[in-house]
Amino acid sequence: MAAYRLPPATLTLKQFVRRQQVLLLYRRILQAIRQVPNDSDRKYLKHWAREEFKRNKSATEEDTIRMMITQGNMQLKELEKTLALARS
Repeated sequence: MAAYRLPPATLTLKQFVRRQQVLLLYRRILQAIRQVPNDSDRKYLKHWAREEFKRNKSATEEDTIRMMITQGNMQLKELEKTLALARS
Protein backbone atom coordinates (compact mmCIF):
# COMPACT_ATOMS: atom_id res chain seq x y z
CA MET A 1 0.00 0.00 0.00
CA ALA A 2 1.38 3.42 -0.94
CA ALA A 3 2.17 5.79 1.91
CA TYR A 4 -0.01 8.89 2.11
CA ARG A 5 1.87 11.97 0.89
CA LEU A 6 0.75 15.56 0.69
CA PRO A 7 1.23 17.35 -2.60
CA PRO A 8 4.44 19.44 -2.71
CA ALA A 9 2.49 22.73 -2.71
CA THR A 10 0.73 21.98 0.59
CA LEU A 11 1.39 24.50 3.35
CA THR A 12 2.73 23.49 6.73
CA LEU A 13 0.61 24.41 9.74
CA LYS A 14 2.91 27.33 10.55
CA GLN A 15 2.71 28.62 6.96
CA PHE A 16 -1.07 28.24 6.98
CA VAL A 17 -1.37 30.24 10.21
CA ARG A 18 0.92 33.00 8.87
CA ARG A 19 -1.10 33.12 5.64
CA GLN A 20 -4.29 33.57 7.65
CA GLN A 21 -2.65 36.37 9.66
CA VAL A 22 -1.59 38.13 6.45
CA LEU A 23 -5.06 37.81 4.91
CA LEU A 24 -6.71 39.10 8.08
CA LEU A 25 -4.31 42.06 8.16
CA TYR A 26 -5.05 42.83 4.51
CA ARG A 27 -8.81 42.74 5.09
CA ARG A 28 -8.53 44.93 8.20
CA ILE A 29 -6.42 47.49 6.33
CA LEU A 30 -8.93 47.64 3.48
CA GLN A 31 -11.80 48.03 5.96
CA ALA A 32 -9.98 50.92 7.65
CA ILE A 33 -9.24 52.54 4.29
CA ARG A 34 -12.97 52.46 3.42
CA GLN A 35 -13.52 54.87 6.32
CA VAL A 36 -11.21 57.53 4.84
CA PRO A 37 -13.51 60.44 3.94
CA ASN A 38 -11.50 61.92 1.06
CA ASP A 39 -11.97 59.94 -2.16
CA SER A 40 -8.50 60.63 -3.60
CA ASP A 41 -6.83 59.71 -0.29
CA ARG A 42 -8.89 56.53 -0.13
CA LYS A 43 -7.86 55.55 -3.66
CA TYR A 44 -4.21 56.33 -2.94
CA LEU A 45 -4.20 54.26 0.27
CA LYS A 46 -6.00 51.35 -1.39
CA HIS A 47 -3.46 51.35 -4.22
CA TRP A 48 -0.59 51.59 -1.72
CA ALA A 49 -1.90 48.64 0.33
CA ARG A 50 -2.40 46.45 -2.74
CA GLU A 51 1.07 47.24 -4.09
CA GLU A 52 2.75 46.57 -0.73
CA PHE A 53 1.09 43.18 -0.40
CA LYS A 54 1.85 42.31 -4.04
CA ARG A 55 5.48 43.40 -3.66
CA ASN A 56 5.96 41.13 -0.64
CA LYS A 57 3.91 38.22 -1.97
CA SER A 58 6.98 36.09 -2.69
CA ALA A 59 8.51 36.44 0.80
CA THR A 60 9.19 33.02 2.29
CA GLU A 61 11.50 33.60 5.26
CA GLU A 62 9.57 33.18 8.52
CA ASP A 63 11.28 36.04 10.40
CA THR A 64 10.77 38.44 7.50
CA ILE A 65 7.08 37.60 7.24
CA ARG A 66 6.60 37.98 11.00
CA MET A 67 8.35 41.37 10.88
CA MET A 68 6.16 42.53 7.97
CA ILE A 69 3.00 41.46 9.82
CA THR A 70 4.13 43.42 12.88
CA GLN A 71 4.88 46.51 10.79
CA GLY A 72 1.55 46.18 9.00
CA ASN A 73 -0.31 46.00 12.31
CA MET A 74 1.51 49.11 13.55
CA GLN A 75 0.61 50.98 10.36
CA LEU A 76 -3.01 49.84 10.70
CA LYS A 77 -3.14 51.15 14.28
CA GLU A 78 -1.74 54.50 13.13
CA LEU A 79 -4.36 54.71 10.38
CA GLU A 80 -7.14 53.87 12.83
CA LYS A 81 -5.88 56.53 15.29
CA THR A 82 -5.74 59.11 12.51
CA LEU A 83 -9.27 58.25 11.41
CA ALA A 84 -10.53 58.46 15.01
CA LEU A 85 -8.95 61.90 15.41
CA ALA A 86 -10.44 63.07 12.11
CA ARG A 87 -13.93 62.01 13.26
CA SER A 88 -13.73 63.86 16.60
